[in-house]
Amino acid sequence: MSISFSKIAVLAVLSSAVAITTGCATKRTTSEVVVAPLGIPGGQVGYNGAVIVDNSSAVITGAENLQAVVYFGFDSSEITSQAASVLNQHAGLLSSNPAAGVVIAGHTDERGSREYNIALGERRAQSARNYLAAQGIAANNIRVISYGEERPAAAGNTEDAYAQNRRAELSY
Repeated sequence: MSISFSKIAVLAVLSSAVAITTGCATKRTTSEVVVAPLGIPGGQVGYNGAVIVDNSSAVITGAENLQAVVYFGFDSSEITSQAASVLNQHAGLLSSNPAAGVVIAGHTDERGSREYNIALGERRAQSARNYLAAQGIAANNIRVISYGEERPAAAGNTEDAYAQNRRAELSY
């Protein structure tokens, strides 16, 4: 009787192991969006917590001369004409360096829930990404991350502070 019970137990363990490994094998292994409100360890110097992008010194030097922030209206991810002007400059840099990569980090002001702000930050970064892709930049060279309200550029509960925090930052 105990031999029969142990065979059943072994069979159950093996069946569970097969089910678990089969389930894990069907998961997606890639993601286009990284949501990291607390940062990713080992981030690039100068942009704490961002996904590491390995660019040549020429690309990094070229990016230093560009405005790295685009701003958004309240509760919006719409690209304004001012944002388009900034993104066009980045499109020019990326077009002339097709192997270069960029990280676009979406941010929000502190109004709204944490979950809502993470989603809004993602929409803002995706809007900037979509704009660059429409300019002919390879989408696989653009990484998106959302920090929501977690990394404010300005402190305070004033409209000026809120406006500075509603942004997407481009990092090379």
